[in-house]
Amino acid sequence: MATIPQKKIATGFLDRLTDETWRYKFTRNVLIPWLFILPLLSIHVFVVAIPAVQGIYMSLTDWSGVGRNVEFIGLANYQELLFEDETFGKSLTNNFIWMAFFLTVPFILALFCATLLSQIKRGGMAYRSMLFIPYVLASVVTTAIWRNLLSPRKGIGAAMANLTGIEGFDIAYLGRSETALLSIAFIDNWHFWGFLMILFLAAMQAIPPVLYDAAKIDGANRWQEFRHVTLPGIRPIFLFMFMMVAIWSFLAFDYIWLLTQGGPGGSSEVIATQLYKNAFLRFEGGYGAAQGVVISIFAGFIIMIFVTLRRRGWDI
Repeated sequence: MATIPQKKIATGFLDRLTDETWRYKFTRNVLIPWLFILPLLSIHVFVVAIPAVQGIYMSLTDWSGVGRNVEFIGLANYQELLFEDETFGKSLTNNFIWMAFFLTVPFILALFCATLLSQIKRGGMAYRSMLFIPYVLASVVTTAIWRNLLSPRKGIGAAMANLTGIEGFDIAYLGRSETALLSIAFIDNWHFWGFLMILFLAAMQAIPPVLYDAAKIDGANRWQEFRHVTLPGIRPIFLFMFMMVAIWSFLAFDYIWLLTQGGPGGSSEVIATQLYKNAFLRFEGGYGAAQGVVISIFAGFIIMIFVTLRRRGWDI
């Protein structure tokens, strides 16, 4: 009776064991994760990816935004946008002014208050809650409050003028082309900077106390501790929020629309408000889609800057 060599039996057993191990690893590391992520991926494809592709296609058409009467015109919308539409240049300039404001003022306020609150041992949560409350208010509520506060007839300025008898306080900040955009930025910043403060405070509290102790032993003062310990410790979240705020600056819409709708005389117009007017009020859907693609290009450019810095070794 023939017998199977022991070496062949061992080889066959190892092959089966290897196959079973490979199937187990494939199921655990590849198949199951994809099954879990598939529902979210499907939603992303239908809600984000497909509309994005449709938006790019619509930007190459003459479409009113209603119905199926779509005429392909190539890059004509972009040619008009970049070389013929003078209001687009003004809107883009206002977006850059908005970005410059929000990359400086709220960051300075948030860093200053987060540094102060990090030193408070008792009652810190109450202060954080009070400063964070404006962020959770609806934009409609915030704009209604500040529209009344900045009213030249019944706002803070009018009250100061009546109290002191000095003229010049009752200024229509939202009704003057020189002050409208920065007034809206001030209102939006009132609602927003508390959010940055909470993020910076959380990052500061994650810094090991031993680093501050070492700095004090070396004779560092408060400013040197902030510069050489605090800032490097919160640098990842700081740079990430710097990138996000720069991107959000090109998406600014709600506060501007609710307060001035881009007025007076287009002085507070930004790309998003111009896009809304073209797409939904003037029924130029294709032209509005082109403006939306331009916003995406600017956002992608900002992301590419940070990706490049990360590849060069920046801790982002």
